[in-house]
Amino acid sequence: MPLLRRTLRAFLWLALLSPLGAADKLNVLLILSDDHSAPHVGAYGNPDIKTPNLDAFAAQGMRLDRAYVTCPQCVPSRASIMTGRSPVAIAMTRFSAPLPREIKTYAEAMRAAGWFTGVAGRTYHMEGAATSPESRAVFEKYKLTTFRDRLDYVATAGENSVSFGQFKEFLDRKPADKPFVLQLCSNDPHRPLTTQGPVKHDPAKLKLPAHYPDTPAVREDFAAYYDEIAHFDVFFGEVMAELQKRGLADNTLVVFMGDNGASQFRGKGTLYEFGIHVPLLVRWPGHVKPGSSSADLISGEDLAPTVLEAAGVPVPPEMTGKSFVKLLRGEASEPRKFVFSERGSHASGPPGNSAAFDLSRVVVSPTHKLVYNTLSHLPYWPVDFAGQPFWKEIVQQHEAGKLGALFDRLYFAAPRPLFELFDLRDDPNEFTNLYGQPAAAAVQKELLAALQEWMILERDYLPLPIPATTEDGSPKKGKKKKAGGE
Repeated sequence: MPLLRRTLRAFLWLALLSPLGAADKLNVLLILSDDHSAPHVGAYGNPDIKTPNLDAFAAQGMRLDRAYVTCPQCVPSRASIMTGRSPVAIAMTRFSAPLPREIKTYAEAMRAAGWFTGVAGRTYHMEGAATSPESRAVFEKYKLTTFRDRLDYVATAGENSVSFGQFKEFLDRKPADKPFVLQLCSNDPHRPLTTQGPVKHDPAKLKLPAHYPDTPAVREDFAAYYDEIAHFDVFFGEVMAELQKRGLADNTLVVFMGDNGASQFRGKGTLYEFGIHVPLLVRWPGHVKPGSSSADLISGEDLAPTVLEAAGVPVPPEMTGKSFVKLLRGEASEPRKFVFSERGSHASGPPGNSAAFDLSRVVVSPTHKLVYNTLSHLPYWPVDFAGQPFWKEIVQQHEAGKLGALFDRLYFAAPRPLFELFDLRDDPNEFTNLYGQPAAAAVQKELLAALQEWMILERDYLPLPIPATTEDGSPKKGKKKKAGGE
């Protein structure tokens, strides 16, 4: 018997030391749509939009109802998703910036631990924008293009059909003894809204959001946006079917998320709900209860530590995101008190309006939102649709005094408010600014303090939102100038 026990102990010890095979390690597939707000999926309670594959997927996993990206723009948001950190902290608030080589992604941590890693589909937006000979010279001189060094497979595509082909090629190239992690991107529903897919939405039958002016041109554009999402839904269904066909569905954590909000009214480029509140669905067989949902706050920077913890890979200490693995498993967990988002440059050259350059910050609590518009003196300018006929018509109506007081205030305020405070429970449309109202003083103070703390800890370069005071709390006065100079 002693010999048998010693033999069994030795066998178990060797088993613990031996590396796990691909069948024992978790695969990870992160699928990103482009410019996609939370309300624009059927599973989020939208009866108008046709997303049967996403809806079926939601029924197989968990729907996160309060997911917020760290920026209403592709580049900074995706930088947070990949690194588990804020765009401010990793110097990625400029839309055309490349991810610094020293800032590591969750995929790199998994590659070091034995995973086959990749990005495919629509550009992953992490290599910067060398849009002039001078920029290209800098990129080449300092070797700023880094992702082919970081990952095993790097490919980009413009069409979903090509993206799907890259997905299959990635799986074909994956070594049999390795698990995989892949970020698969779609160009839908990014503008231009020109998809000729099989699903069409009737403009006349759609319910417009309350902050949309109701014109035929607006309805046409909104229906085309829904058509693009339906086109993405077909692509998503094809990817899920391929995963099932290859026998990978049961051992793959699949995450679907919008990279930032829709290029629509009060969407992309703004810190309103349509700009930063995105759909997030997670399927993890054997761990996530099918058909479950959660109203806990989730940040885009939480994806990286969550994936790493789920895969059993140590989370780097520099990641500030908060893993929500316990939430996915249905275990007791402490939810976030706040999420934060920033708005920075959206241009590769000199800006001409606030679409190209705006600077603002936001803090969101379970009940309220505080927006800090540091360039509030600049008029609002929409990102990606200023040249569309429906917007030009809205401008003409405003100039002719025919648009209506609500829409005049939402889109043409001059100046815009420096601070905006919204009660998201009673005012989900964000129409009533409570900032400065005595009844909202306590929550205003709480959110200002939370934003101030975050900006200090993240080394934010914007002026802090709370005015400087003396030790007794009175306003700090500037020094008087001496006669004749300083």
